[in-house]
Amino acid sequence: MPLNIIRDDITRVKADALVTAANQWLAGGGGVDGAIHRAAGPELLAECAKLGGCPTGSAKITGAGRLPCKFVIHAVGPVWEGGNQGERELLESCYRAALTLAVKHKCKSVAFPLISSGVYGYPKEEALKVAVETIGDFLRKHELEVTLVLFDAASFQAGGARFADIASYIDDRYVGEHEDHLNLRAKREYEAHALHSALYEQDLEVRYHTSRPASRRLTKKQEPPSAAGKVSASLEPKSMPLETVLGKLAESFSERLLRLIRERGLTDVEAYRRANVSRKVFSKIRSNKNYHPSRTTACAFVIALGLSAEEARALLLSAGLALSNASKFDLIVQYFMERGETDVLAVNEALFSFGQPLLGGA
Repeated sequence: MPLNIIRDDITRVKADALVTAANQWLAGGGGVDGAIHRAAGPELLAECAKLGGCPTGSAKITGAGRLPCKFVIHAVGPVWEGGNQGERELLESCYRAALTLAVKHKCKSVAFPLISSGVYGYPKEEALKVAVETIGDFLRKHELEVTLVLFDAASFQAGGARFADIASYIDDRYVGEHEDHLNLRAKREYEAHALHSALYEQDLEVRYHTSRPASRRLTKKQEPPSAAGKVSASLEPKSMPLETVLGKLAESFSERLLRLIRERGLTDVEAYRRANVSRKVFSKIRSNKNYHPSRTTACAFVIALGLSAEEARALLLSAGLALSNASKFDLIVQYFMERGETDVLAVNEALFSFGQPLLGGA
């Protein structure tokens, strides 16, 4: 992990290996393959000529010529013939073949185009789905950073019809267009204040009950109405040392996340791979009790661990975050949470289609 999806020119993407959508003769051509051959120079075509072609659904590897990467992997995808000629299986196969070659040659990162979605006619929406699912399955067993590079506007907007129900969900709830900056800022300040107040009240209650002899402790139900005021008055904030307050703070994001992972019986590796988070980022979370994650990282674990609404709220608040109807990103995350989706890459397909940042990442 992770899998990133970006819109760019693949010849400008930094990776150990670039994958090109090749033809069976490895003779160069138009589209992505032509762009990579032009950038690599004649050395690439000369090396391809020695390979004797490549069957559909497979891949071969060469040097990179003048490109600033180590290798070019030539993956041959299928021509679309209506979807009943084994096209999906062949497309999955060429992705797996390319990924296997990348691992075999000790690549740490690899960039793919959307194979077969150009002149080969594979529907872009379906091509994106196959790519994400196949790469995602591979990454659950291998440490590799993969970037899926979409170039044209049609690819960038793929999934509009497929995610029409999400668009409707956003339209019904999105308030960002109707809230001015001051109102949104006030709302966030209120949420932060409410969080700190809740933590402080929790600290007071713990201190009150643990400081009294067991024989004199009262539950909230037993507490006489007249005593409530006295308790509050005797426990004013100024009477509590700062060290005591800080010592009783709720779990940090790191502590809460690691506990949730244990409760679900997952290993660290299983957890961060499910969340589409790199090992490097997870190591920082584990080693630093006070680690503050990005919004995309925190929400990735919310989805990957299948958290309930209350668990999600608590985890996000421990990172100083909250989901809001003023954010399309947040609404898409909420949409999938409500439906029990735990596949981060499936959520990322939707986020990408709506022009939002992706969950997880490097």
